[in-house]
Amino acid sequence: MEFSTKVSAPEALKTPCLVLPHFAGEGFDELAGHVNEASEGALARLVARDLEEKAGSLLALPCLPGTAAERVLVVSLGKRAEYSAKVLRTALVAAGKWFASAKADKASVPAESFVSPAVSLQAVVQSATQLFAEQTYRFAAPRAKKEEAKGVRRVEFLLSDKHDKDALQGLKQGDAIAQGVALARDLGNMAGNHCTPTHLAEVATAMGKRYDFKVEVLDQAGIAKLGMGAFLAVTQGSAEPARFIVMQYKGAKGKQAPVVLVGKGLTFDSGGISLKPGEGMDEMKYDMCGGASVLGAFKAIAEMKLPINVVGLIPSTENMPGGRATKPGDVVTSLSGQTIEILNTDAEGRLILCDVLTYAERFKPACVIDIATLTGACVIALGAHASGLLANDDDLAAELMAVGQETGDRCWQLPLWEEYQEQLKSNFADMGNIGGRPAGTITAACFLSRFAKAYKWAHLDIAGTAWKSGGEKGATGRPVTLLTQFLIQRARAK
Repeated sequence: MEFSTKVSAPEALKTPCLVLPHFAGEGFDELAGHVNEASEGALARLVARDLEEKAGSLLALPCLPGTAAERVLVVSLGKRAEYSAKVLRTALVAAGKWFASAKADKASVPAESFVSPAVSLQAVVQSATQLFAEQTYRFAAPRAKKEEAKGVRRVEFLLSDKHDKDALQGLKQGDAIAQGVALARDLGNMAGNHCTPTHLAEVATAMGKRYDFKVEVLDQAGIAKLGMGAFLAVTQGSAEPARFIVMQYKGAKGKQAPVVLVGKGLTFDSGGISLKPGEGMDEMKYDMCGGASVLGAFKAIAEMKLPINVVGLIPSTENMPGGRATKPGDVVTSLSGQTIEILNTDAEGRLILCDVLTYAERFKPACVIDIATLTGACVIALGAHASGLLANDDDLAAELMAVGQETGDRCWQLPLWEEYQEQLKSNFADMGNIGGRPAGTITAACFLSRFAKAYKWAHLDIAGTAWKSGGEKGATGRPVTLLTQFLIQRARAK
């Protein structure tokens, strides 16, 4: 989707679609008032008769008398007293969904009409840019016959000053985040035989060349040389070679401790010897969405040229059964030197992550955030609305929670109490890789916490938020928005 800014009177604007906001029980602002006057009051009468008050309700009016627009789309913002950034997002998502199937190819949006004391112009433009792009996203699936492009593909924001700095900043950030989200969705939606560890490495390498940041890719021999025994244990059953992707984006001037993002890159998870049920196993191609979100966040910050240092670490492999596959009961030695009894080969994500969390120490990070589709237990606990959050630093957790609330890409903190560590006891190693059914999301994070003691660390379990099943099946691109806005705020604070 293409975005631009323009100065124009809405009633005189020749456009396939003019979008007008409306607060329930009120008249129109000055801009929409001119459209109403040009229509000799027809707009007000139709809105009063047909537009529901609930935020996000829509009323599409073709050929409104007196206006040059081919159609007018009125979007309800609910009651003014209840208007907030969350309500704005609800309205924009509704309009974006309408854009996706509309016969109009362009929409004009008077951005200042959405502004209030609670919602700035920059927030309006950034949210609109991002959410319109997300709602009109289509995965380019390999088909014999290509689908014809439809819906709104261009959006222009109508402004009193087309060079308004806040609006342009919002557009730049919203577009960058939207590109990052789209990349993460594309990678997640690709079939497992196409999106392999090698492919993820190629995407990272190409991105490094395009945006001029350092990318190093370690093959299986390199991973073994480092001593990542836990990571290697997961790779053994697959014929597809593993890759360890290391990205270093240096946008800050002078010395600055980096934020390290660690993304689980399981491009297909069969469960290994602890084989998963066949039903729905195709969705295990989404087990690399943590890695995809790191790549998406890197694309977004590189597009913005964000003044911050960030390291991205993506361990990538398949988890497959086979004659060489790791068996339940096997004991391996991690990069940290701690030994692990692998009680269940389907608890593999924590095995590849733990070695990388140890590797992250060498960067002397400001903080480390790992992102993983880690536990089905998180889906049971939080559903699809919030990612699970666990951390060894409450200030870091609060920072992520606040950003999630602001952006709508929310997370919710679960406890990381010492009592849960008892469930990981093993008679044959320093720890087992599972702690039983109770508190599965928490004990998985407890396992990871044993490898993250050297720095401030947070863990995002995105098993419930990374993709949708059923009729809307597909990757969501979460939590690229959360990660990117977190980095924007960190850069701003510096």
